[in-house]
Amino acid sequence: MIFDHRTYICKYGTVPAQLALYEKIGFAAQRRHLGEPVLYASTEVGNVNAFVHIWTFKDLADRTQKRAAMAADPEWQIFVKASRELGAIVDQHTSILVPAPFFKLANR
Repeated sequence: MIFDHRTYICKYGTVPAQLALYEKIGFAAQRRHLGEPVLYASTEVGNVNAFVHIWTFKDLADRTQKRAAMAADPEWQIFVKASRELGAIVDQHTSILVPAPFFKLANR
């Protein structure tokens, strides 16, 4: 198993608008292709202009296949276009994490 950990940095005060847009037109399409996220959260302390999400995949090939299918989904493309038009996101950091040998993710 691998974890895809993404942190998005937004313009000051735009995290709520970005998350509302995602909830309205992005979440269903992403969940349809990637499954349920491990975590989707906004920052409470620290850089409060950020949000994070984490997804699990069997391996990098699984991630590549699922993300390609999502990218081709017309509903996801509508979200990506609307997100660009909103202009809230200014930076993105993506990390692929491998769990420690003793770690077991509950309910997965």
